[in-house]
Amino acid sequence: VQLQASGGGLVQAGGSLKFSCAVSGRTFSSYGMGWFRQAPGKEREFVLAISRYGLRTVYAHSVKGRFTISRDNAKNTVYLQMNSLKPEDTAIYYCAAKVNVGTSRSEGEYDHWGQGTQVTVSS
Repeated sequence: VQLQASGGGLVQAGGSLKFSCAVSGRTFSSYGMGWFRQAPGKEREFVLAISRYGLRTVYAHSVKGRFTISRDNAKNTVYLQMNSLKPEDTAIYYCAAKVNVGTSRSEGEYDHWGQGTQVTVSS
């Protein structure tokens, strides 16, 4: 299984970015998907998760109302739309896939990880 994320970059505070993460190697709809991030000097933290068919989403409090996760099972891709970005959103963002049913905030429950994509939000 391979996860290939794209769409990071540099943006001013208040701006928007959209990530995508393409998954190959197994039926995409068998995976719950999540996004995590790691800011400089900090541990990796949960951002959002979506269930296999998109019926359930879970958000970290810090991004609720600003970030949205979605998926297109026909395209084997999960998306992260980030609006109203803040400097504290600066981090490396990772997509991750979990085989077990449901969503999870715990990175230990994810089986496969993408390579990470840098987001830098300037003030």
